[in-house]
Amino acid sequence: MSDRIPAAELKSWIKRIPEWDLEEKSILRTVEFDSFMEGIDFVNNVAEIAEDAQHHPDIDIRYGSVTLSLTTHDKGGLTASDFEMASRIDTLID
Repeated sequence: MSDRIPAAELKSWIKRIPEWDLEEKSILRTVEFDSFMEGIDFVNNVAEIAEDAQHHPDIDIRYGSVTLSLTTHDKGGLTASDFEMASRIDTLID
């Protein structure tokens, strides 16, 4: 498991994933969809990636949007694993 990234370095890390927002000890991204089922399909694809990596985002599903939040709970903040997972999730989005 990766070490926690020092707060002073987080701004440079977030530049690697420009669609994500840095919020204290997590990174967030909301993805918009035309239908509920498109969002569910996306979540199912995220679930496969998360299971493979054994690193699972918090997921909030609304009718036309899905919000993902990543943090490494056992480290109390963000690690390289969170940014790697965010990059993998980004590959699912057109």
